[in-house]
Amino acid sequence: MNPLLRFLAAAAVLLPPGVSRAAESVSFGRQILPILSDRCFNCHGPDEGTRKGGLRLDIRAEALKPAKSGEPAIVPGAPDASEMVRRLFTHDADDAMPPPDSPKKMSRPERELMRQWIAEGAAYEGHWAFQKVVRPAPPDITDGARGAIDRFLLAKLKHEGLAFSPETDKTTLLRRVTLDLIGLPPAPEEVAAFLADTSPDAYEKVLDRLFANPHYGERMALPWLDAARYADSNGFQQDGDTYQYVWRDWLVRALNANMRFDEFTVDQLAGDLLPNPTVDQKVATAFNRLHLLNGEGGAIAEEQRNVILFDRVDVTATTWLGLTLACAQCHDHKYDPLSQRDYYSMMAFFNNVPESGVPPGGGQYRIADPWIPVGGADDTAKADAMENEAAAARAEEDKAANSADAAAALAAWELAMTSAGAPAWRPVRPLSATADGGLTLSVEEDLAILAGGEKPAKAVYTLTFPAAPGMTGLRIEMLPDKRLPSGGSGLSDSGNAVLTDLRVAAGGAPVLLTAAAADYSQGGFSPAAVLDTDAMSGWAFYPDVTTPHTLTLQSAAPLAAPGDWTLTLSFQSNNQRHLFGKFRVSTTVSPQPVGRQALPADAAAALAKPAAERSADETAKVRAAFLATSPPAAMLAARARREAAEKSLADLRASWPKVMVMSDTQPRKTRVLDRGNYEAPRDDVQPAVPGALPPWPEDAPRNRLGLARWLVDGQNPLTARVQVNRYWQLFFGTGLVKTSENLGTQAESPTHPELLDWLAAEFVESGWDVKRLHRLIVTSAAYRQSSKVSAALREKDPENRLVSRGARFRMPSLMLRDTALAASGLLNPDMGGKPVYPYQPADIWDGLSITKERDFTYPQSTGADLHRRSLYTFWRRTAAPGNMFDASQRRTCSVRSSITSTPLHALTTLNDPTWVEAARALASRVIAEAAPDADARLARAFQLVCARPPAPEELAVLRRSFERALAVFRGDKAAAEAFLTVGAGPRDPALEPAWHAAMASACLAILNLDEALTRE
Repeated sequence: MNPLLRFLAAAAVLLPPGVSRAAESVSFGRQILPILSDRCFNCHGPDEGTRKGGLRLDIRAEALKPAKSGEPAIVPGAPDASEMVRRLFTHDADDAMPPPDSPKKMSRPERELMRQWIAEGAAYEGHWAFQKVVRPAPPDITDGARGAIDRFLLAKLKHEGLAFSPETDKTTLLRRVTLDLIGLPPAPEEVAAFLADTSPDAYEKVLDRLFANPHYGERMALPWLDAARYADSNGFQQDGDTYQYVWRDWLVRALNANMRFDEFTVDQLAGDLLPNPTVDQKVATAFNRLHLLNGEGGAIAEEQRNVILFDRVDVTATTWLGLTLACAQCHDHKYDPLSQRDYYSMMAFFNNVPESGVPPGGGQYRIADPWIPVGGADDTAKADAMENEAAAARAEEDKAANSADAAAALAAWELAMTSAGAPAWRPVRPLSATADGGLTLSVEEDLAILAGGEKPAKAVYTLTFPAAPGMTGLRIEMLPDKRLPSGGSGLSDSGNAVLTDLRVAAGGAPVLLTAAAADYSQGGFSPAAVLDTDAMSGWAFYPDVTTPHTLTLQSAAPLAAPGDWTLTLSFQSNNQRHLFGKFRVSTTVSPQPVGRQALPADAAAALAKPAAERSADETAKVRAAFLATSPPAAMLAARARREAAEKSLADLRASWPKVMVMSDTQPRKTRVLDRGNYEAPRDDVQPAVPGALPPWPEDAPRNRLGLARWLVDGQNPLTARVQVNRYWQLFFGTGLVKTSENLGTQAESPTHPELLDWLAAEFVESGWDVKRLHRLIVTSAAYRQSSKVSAALREKDPENRLVSRGARFRMPSLMLRDTALAASGLLNPDMGGKPVYPYQPADIWDGLSITKERDFTYPQSTGADLHRRSLYTFWRRTAAPGNMFDASQRRTCSVRSSITSTPLHALTTLNDPTWVEAARALASRVIAEAAPDADARLARAFQLVCARPPAPEELAVLRRSFERALAVFRGDKAAAEAFLTVGAGPRDPALEPAWHAAMASACLAILNLDEALTRE
């Protein structure tokens, strides 16, 4: 039976005694629409492509029109004249609706309900979830209620002849709320303090402490990670790693700071579009860059880009609207008023990202544009200091450039450039010439230097020359030679050479070179690039090997150091041996040896004119050329400091995580795709929201920022309902609407619709205050009930949908692991940072190594990183953590977790190294903390795990378990040693192995108790 119908059937029981069903007015939204949606809309609903008989039943005006048969399906007030009623009750198999072979059967009570609705006028109203939230008044019930939440719940319980269960004991309440709010069990000291505090606000003080605890953000992040499909890798065959953990850390900080939910929404969907967005606001948009990325060789980029867009529409619609909008990707939605055009209009908001659809290949990390580098707090402080240093140096550089000294130097430079003759060059013999990489450098009679020997892909030549006082520049001549491959002049089979870096030092101090020119360079290679600090830039020769070519360089000032000077040449290539083969070095003392060779053509042309005849633009170009090639000393010093600071800053940022974020810098047209096929575009659409929902605000920008603000506009009927329903699910295991991923017409109706709307209104009116909403829930009498269930309650409220008792459910596996680590004392409470690699089954990733592109060996962490919270475990999409059962695979958006309780879980909780090591550590802890007898230590272990002391009969069971294990381990010392060596952490050698192993065995049993695994 459909869950909705079960609810309707249950609702019928709530009628006051003596009131018949016939006397009750039928509600279209609560009773008729769910039946139509479930039984009729597949053939007679919004989807025009599958509509039959010309009959449409989701719109009243259409439903009243004659169908193809010529008869109106519905005649308001006249069921006997309505074709629908005739077909619902006929025995003719050819006319019966739904058809006899349809899986969507309609019961006799449902048919009678349809008849009554038509008799009452066949009124239509919109689906309840699409109606504006109106704050209802709480029922006038105060007995047993602590607030409005309880009053709504008690009103319904009263109709059922039920009431709240008694309040649970303080220990259970403390464990419950501590697990719910921070995801960890309370420490024994916290339990003792709460039990000792008899003040009326003792519980409120506990809540104050828990809401202020930074682990609150970690606990509340877990459902958001599932909704955001967060993972640390891209998925698919190559499954490249990412740095998206930076978003995970932002999420935890935002939740701890109790960021307003409307701001939380805007930042994640459109933080980059805010005025002057901060780094955090840009990082927040990584929410919509957490999709899968297919980097396989056969992936079609545009196809994958559209798959990513489909994912963004789905995750946004599910997370904020609770709608299955993805159903309209190929056709109009069959059940909800969502057209295919609505779908692609929503997609248009996300279609302006400058992305190709596939990540670049190679390496462990596969990061797709757009991305930003993001450092930690310390890194950011360093970067700020470097930026300030660069800014200060830039200011000094500008000041020097505009000084009187600079003006005089410019005049002298112009005179030298226009009057000086060709520089006189003098070849110089090196005192020494060496090369690495198996090369030799020999000096010829004409002072040329010949390279010989092996030809590596990269090498460094180091040459030392005698002192050259007054040297203003040097020249390197590339010389052909028949002894070289292809005749030279480079040492490669193609005769070319690539020089990536050049340095001069005199007397051990660097000599600043300000300009470079060459009579030949290739493509984008720049002669001046040999003077920068980029190892991948430089100067390339692909010359006519029969002709010499030259590289000329100019120093900032004539050489004054009396000592020898050194020339260092660096060569680099990925696939060829681009080194100098034969070359000669000459020096000069002539002024401006580079001359006009280093100037841009327009600057050289302007310099050739008399100063009085130059235009303002030409004068500016001459001045810029002077400052670039022959700046004054003060400017040079400031420039060197600026460039050093900028390089340090660039190097620092290059080491930062590269976080994929959103951007709208590539506007695109969006079209409806025929059946969702990216190769079959149809009509153009503009960004818009579904027509069945509130209209677009007139002043909102038509982009993601406007969409985000529309979602959290107080007039939107869905966002607040969706969120409070999911928060209810967090604390009670099931939402007021069980189908928390879908509040559309196919959804289960809310068990307590007025409570849902009251919570939604309260959430919005509080300023979207999440912690306030959580406090309202956990302070209610409903939340504080005992979870014990009687036979009567089990019969009347088997799933606790009436909230007749406290919620009791198996904890998520991520929390089970954390609680085991916390109880044992192993838990590392450090927050944030790179993901870690705790124990996993051997070779868990080996199956991914189907290519040689990368190594998929699982890099197990060491030390304290083995015991970080599960939140920080590396999540590989192609092989999720093997010890986290019932968890979302993080490939698609998931807002309703699967909570199961099966013996198969014991395969993990009894055998996984995390639990076995935690049991050993727990045994060591209780041996150190408790009195030296088995009962005291077992009782302490039980309390650390379950928060309460064991009852005498429970302790007796534990003692027997311990004694049996002790007998086994004393008879098999090798087994004891083996058991105690599970896990990387060392054990205390002072503890007798058999006794320690027996206590660890009992502790492992405690960790596996139903009470230990359950949030009571």
